[in-house]
Amino acid sequence: MASLLQEVKRWATEELDFPLHKLPHDSYIKTLCVGSGASIWKYVIQHVYHERNVRVMRGNLQWYKILQDKELKQVEGQNKDAQRVDLQREIEELQAELTQLDQKISTAEEQLANEEQNVGRHWEMYEENRLRELMLDSFRQRCADERNSLTEETHKISSQRQALEHLSKKAEVKLVFGSSDSGNTGAAAEPLVLRDVRELCSERVLFFQTLQESALKAASSEFTPDQRNAAYQHWLSAVEGLLRFHPPNQVLLALQTLASKQQTALEEKTATLDVERDVSALGFRYESNHLLDVTMEEEEDLPPVSCLLQSAWEDVEQCYMQLAEVRSRARQLHVELGDLTKQAKLRILGQDDDAEPIARNAFELEVQTVRQAAVRDSVREQCAQLQLQNQERHEALRSLQAQWQSIMDFRQLVDIRQEQIRSLIKGNSTIKTELTHVHSELRQFVQEKLSPQFGDVVRAAVGLRNSVSQEAKQFNLVSLAALDRRVVDGERIPVDHLSLYRVNSPALHTIRCSLSTPMCMAAEELCSRTVSQRLELRFLRRLLQLHSDSLADMQRQTAQLPAPSQQGNVHALNLDYMIAGCTFMRQRQGKLEKTFKKYFQYFQFLPLKYSYVQNFEHP
Repeated sequence: MASLLQEVKRWATEELDFPLHKLPHDSYIKTLCVGSGASIWKYVIQHVYHERNVRVMRGNLQWYKILQDKELKQVEGQNKDAQRVDLQREIEELQAELTQLDQKISTAEEQLANEEQNVGRHWEMYEENRLRELMLDSFRQRCADERNSLTEETHKISSQRQALEHLSKKAEVKLVFGSSDSGNTGAAAEPLVLRDVRELCSERVLFFQTLQESALKAASSEFTPDQRNAAYQHWLSAVEGLLRFHPPNQVLLALQTLASKQQTALEEKTATLDVERDVSALGFRYESNHLLDVTMEEEEDLPPVSCLLQSAWEDVEQCYMQLAEVRSRARQLHVELGDLTKQAKLRILGQDDDAEPIARNAFELEVQTVRQAAVRDSVREQCAQLQLQNQERHEALRSLQAQWQSIMDFRQLVDIRQEQIRSLIKGNSTIKTELTHVHSELRQFVQEKLSPQFGDVVRAAVGLRNSVSQEAKQFNLVSLAALDRRVVDGERIPVDHLSLYRVNSPALHTIRCSLSTPMCMAAEELCSRTVSQRLELRFLRRLLQLHSDSLADMQRQTAQLPAPSQQGNVHALNLDYMIAGCTFMRQRQGKLEKTFKKYFQYFQFLPLKYSYVQNFEHP
């Protein structure tokens, strides 16, 4: 075999002037010289020469005759049985060679399939590891976000706790607000909370006075609804700032101090107030819960002086009797109030000794609050009535008819405003009560819920700092088989159906089936696989071309050389074998060409980054 290989290479270089570096590989030449191909190539080496040598040998016709005579003698010396045996032996050799080639092809295909399986397995492992890394990164990011949110909440809770602790420390400080009789001497040393509460109360009273004055005026547009809401919101924000800066007990004490001062001032004003004198000076008379204008009656029908004096004495007697009744009623109410106070004090004394001072103080404050509220309401009503009467009196000096009409209108307005004032007083008292309850509940909530849980929150935050690494270690043991689906529009879709490169497209599916590649292989891998098969197609084309050229030369030479029928049969079998090989290679070439056509049709729709496939020659 080695000598025949060297003879073929020498014949190709010397007789055909074929360059040595362009010769096929030795393994390919060996495949041509296997079996019956050896005798064919021996015949070709012995009978095929360069064109000049052939021309010289054709001139020697006697030499051809000698060769033909020798061949005829050799053929005649063989019988038909020997020829049949030789033919059968050659056929068996050809069949053995075909089986060997089929085995080699099957082993190569098995190796290729195993390699493809290994590549697919490695690709699946790579995808799984990549997905695992992505999920770990997302999980790590989520843990970091949760840790940041927990840190922010911890900072908020700590700041709130510090503010509450600061307020609790302030609440422990005892403030001296001074007595109501101190006058200006204690004004310079009054606490800050008392000054803030007084400013808020004065702002609120001024606001209500402005509303009342604007309501009394017919065509007033001083305050619009938006301005009222803005003023109310400003006052609420000021109240919230006061409650954040001062503890609730100090605010309550400041309110009580201001209420006691207001009560003292009202008592002083009521002591110097003489309603009957002021009403008579204005020219009115109080009769059956109504004010009567005396000047109008005098103008309509002027009675005699004696009647006026008699009626005045009767009115004075009636007023005196009413005053006596009122004073007796007041004394009776004072006595009843004293009895009730004594009973309440005795009841308080019967309770626990620790709660006795607190309960006594609370009771006294409540009694004072009720008294002050009653006096305040009566004084407010009387002041409002007196102011209205004074205003009506001044207007009556200008026009008597306008005075009467204004009095009637003002009476209706007074009734309406009194109802509004009553509802406003009730609302203020309700709000104060709710504010006290809210502060007590807030203090209780902070002491019972937030303070015990603050340590737990801090420990939980510290524990969560190291939870990311622990959960990441545990996540390595989680199988991705249960996580290979995504929820899209309420449906669980497999991951392999979701791809940017249209994994489920019919063209790509056909290409994968034709190339025998796994479904998990990406388009880049398909490109490399297609390039390798492209090279294989070029090699098969070249091999087919060589076989076709050799077959054409062989047919031409056999047509020129006469040969016996037995030798012709052998050559015919060899030619049939070569034609079958060429046919097989043509079929393989056709399949690869169809695959490349589908491949290029599909890759026309892929992104530009796969355009390098088009650089290869289209089949």
